Amino acid sequence: MLPRQLCRRAFATEATPSARIRPNLHTAVILNRSPLLTPTPTPFEKTFYAYQARIHRALRNPFPTEFYFKQGSPLETRFNIEERRRERSSFGAPFGLDSSEERVEATELMEIAMKDEVDESMPRAHEADETDFKNLNRRGQRNLYLLLETRENGKNVWRLPQGDVQKGEFLHVAAHRRLDADCGRHMDTWIVSRNPIGVYHPPKQSAEDDVVFLYKAHILAGQVRPNPDRYQDFAWLTKGEIGKRTDEHYWLGIKDMLSDF
Repeated sequence: MLPRQLCRRAFATEATPSARIRPNLHTAVILNRSPLLTPTPTPFEKTFYAYQARIHRALRNPFPTEFYFKQGSPLETRFNIEERRRERSSFGAPFGLDSSEERVEATELMEIAMKDEVDESMPRAHEADETDFKNLNRRGQRNLYLLLETRENGKNVWRLPQGDVQKGEFLHVAAHRRLDADCGRHMDTWIVSRNPIGVYHPPKQSAEDDVVFLYKAHILAGQVRPNPDRYQDFAWLTKGEIGKRTDEHYWLGIKDMLSDF
């Protein structure tokens, strides 16, 4: 057995690892503007909240008006009127005339003064929702993401802020550097983590591969001022709007990192 093993070792050849070309590393930043408004409740949610409010009003203890208001004062009269409005909003109009509903001159004068006072919320739609894509107040109920228009392979394309990684540079440092260089320092941003949230592989244009590490960031204040030497325009877009502006390969590579809301 021993001579046979020695023979095998004598004729064995050492495996040489194939030369691998190191890919070009890039970082891109998914700069997010978080929603400004709570989502509009669905009909089911509205019904549920109204039902819970009626239960709460039916089971609550009476409000001690004599402790907070002077008897017969205008503030007490105003509170009683507003309380009757809330009761009718929750349970509807009463069946019979309550003793508290007796008409007095002070109550009538206060109701006349409050006639034009209606609790109405501001509209949830903004004038920039459909037209002004650079306005950070648009689409208040949705997440917005920054896209920049640049030239790539001889044509205009929309991309996330992206740049190369220098030798010996950490990925998160490169992402922060490129964000400042491409978008200006006229805004406050926060990169969520030192770890990327995803990787994108662009289409291969040469023998070298390109790898893009994507980082999540939030804008807290200010506005973008893109570098005019690299970018022609910018826009704050929802996930659906990004899919319409980017090419299919880029969209499929980043869409799972964007919020549907």
